[in-house]
Amino acid sequence: MNATELRDKTPDQLREDLVNLKKEQFNLRFQAATGALENPARMKVVRRDVARVMTILNQKAAEAAGE
Repeated sequence: MNATELRDKTPDQLREDLVNLKKEQFNLRFQAATGALENPARMKVVRRDVARVMTILNQKAAEAAGE
């Protein structure tokens, strides 16, 4: 998921993506705690995707407030 794809989405779609990423992040943390995690690098990717989505949401909110 890259920033250009995210900028094309509506804020509602971004919030939905954020919820899904947070669920995935929780599941990965749970798997890591139980020792069932197959791909530890996925945790880093999901964490960065969450940050990317939140950044785009904040930018869209700032644009809307500035208008």
